[in-house]
Amino acid sequence: MNTNFLLMAQYEGKAIIPLEDVCRDYFSHLTPEKFLRKVMLREIVIPVVRIEASQKCAKGIHLSDLASYLDARVSDARKECAALNR
Repeated sequence: MNTNFLLMAQYEGKAIIPLEDVCRDYFSHLTPEKFLRKVMLREIVIPVVRIEASQKCAKGIHLSDLASYLDARVSDARKECAALNR
């Protein structure tokens, strides 16, 4: 399965997924504000798109960046599982 295609179906073809939706679906323990704080502190490494230069503008995550982030988390989990089961 290709994560990009699955996300495209989940978010109905949107290129930029609103931050609120990303938090709701993948970071439910974080508010959008806390998510942004973690991004700024590099605790979560994913590019955040600002629709305008303003701080108060809409923010989102590009679909392919979210797919890459999720794929990296899956890869890390598989490596950890393999290490634990040696």
